[in-house]
Amino acid sequence: MLFACGSGDDIELVAIGSDTKLPETLESSSASKAKNIILLIGDGMGPNQVALARFATGGPDHRLSFENFPITGIVYNHSADSLYTDSAASATTWATGVKTKNRYLAIDAEKKFLPTIPELLSTKGYKSGLVATSSITHATPAAFYAHIDSRYKEKEIAKMLVDSDIDIALGGGQEFFDVISSEDGPFMIFDKQSLDSTLLNSQEQVIGLFAEDGFDRETGTPTQLEMTQVALSFLERKSQNCSGFFLMSEGSQIDWAGHDNNVEYMLIEFADFDATVLAATNFAVANQDTLILVTADHATGGLVLQRPKGSKIPAQWTTGSHDLSPINIYAYGPGAELFSGVMDNTEIFDRVLQALDYENLDSSNCSS
Repeated sequence: MLFACGSGDDIELVAIGSDTKLPETLESSSASKAKNIILLIGDGMGPNQVALARFATGGPDHRLSFENFPITGIVYNHSADSLYTDSAASATTWATGVKTKNRYLAIDAEKKFLPTIPELLSTKGYKSGLVATSSITHATPAAFYAHIDSRYKEKEIAKMLVDSDIDIALGGGQEFFDVISSEDGPFMIFDKQSLDSTLLNSQEQVIGLFAEDGFDRETGTPTQLEMTQVALSFLERKSQNCSGFFLMSEGSQIDWAGHDNNVEYMLIEFADFDATVLAATNFAVANQDTLILVTADHATGGLVLQRPKGSKIPAQWTTGSHDLSPINIYAYGPGAELFSGVMDNTEIFDRVLQALDYENLDSSNCSS
């Protein structure tokens, strides 16, 4: 059994797991610079969420997939108007390199337009994709294509996605979209059976919407792993004659579990996220010009891990909101060394462009 939980007042007792995977040494990248970027976000994933997932899965000697990465850094993540950041402000820093107010997406604190990484890279012959287990119009994915003063204007955000340079977007959010597939619009899919690389790879732009809003695993929605694998296949093929690709994939509901103060929910979401990281890592090992980054927008729930009681760890939530913990960033691939040390979340954007040698990319390097 992967984990077991039992409640005691406001403390959950989490069984220490035995499915131990010892640390592995990833071979160093042979590439001098990155061609592809895979950004994997565990929304709400603070250091104690990582520690609890490690202990619950395989015990103290276990390592999650991203804990094998050779580089780890620490990220500070306040917004422009608060020590507390929401997902919109935090994701905007990764997408644009600029601090903004909570709730704003890809605009600065004065509501000025900020170009995003996918928009910048599209001028350099890049393909881009987004994956989320929330609605695809939710704060984190939306920060990479929407420019708006409220993350909650999801119908407007949906229109921005349809008109964007994003080549493949997979998540929930059917209720926010009024469009259907047409000859001059994106190819739309709405069920897991259509999530097929053979079908999708013949399309120019794909939007997959597998739930009315966020995902419910009991209704048979695809996993983050399944969507990410399809997106990687799609982008790899689409970028064969181009400069490369950028993919952001978010495990959105690690955060929702923190808001709900639900350890079992969190660990289920974490298992999917870690499997997604492993698949992306295997891709990067096979494609040495791929840089993988694993990080979070913020921590959620104020999770405290107490001294073990026998074979169980007392886990206590202290808030139903985001907390002020700094978060980690893990890096593997060409340019990974740029992400060591302590940094502000705005610096991730600049370091990604540096890893790509953005200024020297050929703007015409893409053909069908």
